[in-house]
Amino acid sequence: MILGDALRDARIAARLSIEDLSNLTSIRIGLLTEMESNNFSHCGGDTYARGHLRSIANKIGVNPSVLIEMFNSEHSTESRAMQDLLVENNVISTAPEPKRISWKLPAGISLVVLLVIAVIQIVMSNQQTTPQPTTPQPTRSEVSAAPSQSPTSSVTPTASTPANSKAGSVVLKLVATRGNSYIDIIVDGKRIVKGSIFQGETKRYVGQKAISVYLSNPGGLDVTLNGKLLTDLGGENEEVRRTFR
Repeated sequence: MILGDALRDARIAARLSIEDLSNLTSIRIGLLTEMESNNFSHCGGDTYARGHLRSIANKIGVNPSVLIEMFNSEHSTESRAMQDLLVENNVISTAPEPKRISWKLPAGISLVVLLVIAVIQIVMSNQQTTPQPTTPQPTRSEVSAAPSQSPTSSVTPTASTPANSKAGSVVLKLVATRGNSYIDIIVDGKRIVKGSIFQGETKRYVGQKAISVYLSNPGGLDVTLNGKLLTDLGGENEEVRRTFR
C-alpha cells in the first residue's frame, strides 16, 4: 500500500472527514487532499512533510514512525545511501582505463595507401607507352584502282506532297464556307468519317478508286474534285449522295 492510501484509509477508520482533520491539524484541506493522493510536492520539503505526517498520525491513531518510514522510502530525497551520492559525484567511481591505440591500424592504412599509389603509377605508365594505332594510307595504285563514286542526291518526300499527284487517284476537298453540314464519307469502300463539318473547316480525302459522299446542307460547302471546283451539289438543307471516280 502506498502512503497516500494509508493516510486516507486511517482517516476513514478514525471516522474523520477531511474537514475535521484539517481543523484538528491546522493543515489546509487542499494540501491534505494532495497528500492522500500521494502527492507531497507542495509540503515545502521533506522536513515539513514529516512534520505534517506526525500531526496527522496523532489524530488518526497511527504510529508516526510508520508513516515517516513510508515517506522516506517513497518520496524522500534525503535518505539515499551515501554510496549513491559518492558515485554521483565521481568520488568512488572507477577511473576509465585510457584506450591504447593499436599500431596495426595505422600500419594497415599506410599499406593500403602505398598499394593505391603503386597501381596508379602502373596504369599511367601503361597509358604513356601504349602505341596509338595508325590508319594506313592507301598507295597510289590503290587510289587509281578504286572506282569513282558520283554523289547521288536523295529526295525525301514531305508531308506537303499532294496526294492527287498519283496517277488514277481521286482527291476530294470539302470547305464549309457558308455554313455547317453533316457528311458521311466512304473511300474505296471504307467509311472514313461520319459527322459534322463546321463553318470554316476544310476536309480532304484521297482514294485510289472511288469516293462516295452523303451531304446534308450541301449549299454550305465548296467541293473540289482533283483540284477542280465543282458547281454546287445542292441547295440549303438538301440531302445529296454522290460517288466520284
